[in-house]
Amino acid sequence: MPSYTVTVATGSQWFAGTDDYIYLSLVGSAGCSEKHLLDKPFYNDFERGAVDSYDVTVDEELGEIQLVKIEKRKYWLHDDWYLKYITLKTPHGDYIEFPCYRWITGDGEVVLRDGCAKLARDDQIHILKQHRRKELETRQKQYRIQTNKETRNSHTYVGTESVTEGLADGRH
Repeated sequence: MPSYTVTVATGSQWFAGTDDYIYLSLVGSAGCSEKHLLDKPFYNDFERGAVDSYDVTVDEELGEIQLVKIEKRKYWLHDDWYLKYITLKTPHGDYIEFPCYRWITGDGEVVLRDGCAKLARDDQIHILKQHRRKELETRQKQYRIQTNKETRNSHTYVGTESVTEGLADGRH
C-alpha cells in the first residue's frame, strides 16, 4: 500500500496554532484517498510555529497528486488556525509543496493545489478546472468592491456589506 509523508507548517503569528481536529484527503489523477486524521498520540499537534510530519497510507495508488484537502473540525472550543503550507513526499520520493498562507476559521475546509504557477489553459484535468473556477468565485465574492450606499459617497469598501461591517472588522 502506498505511503505518503505529509509535512504541515503552522504560522508563527500569535494564536496561529489549533487544538481542533485536522483531516487530510489526497486527490490524485487515479483516485481519492479516504479522510485521514492527522494526530500523533501524546503530542500537541499544530502549535504556533510548528512543522509536523505524518505518515499517510492509502489503499491504492492515487496517481499524480492534484489537490490536497484540509478539514478543520471542532475539538473543544473553536479556534482559528493559520496554515502556512503542506509538503507531500510521494511514494516515489518526489516532493510537492501546497502553499496556503491563510487562516482557517470555525469548521473550515481548504482545497489546495500545488505551488507551481500554471495558466488556466494548462489545466487539462476536469478537477483542476473545477477547482480554479471555484477559487475564482470565492475570491471575487471575498474581494468585491462596491460604493457605500448608506452615505452615497464615492468611498469603496472591499468585502463588506455596509459601512458598519467594514469599520467593525477593520476593512475600511
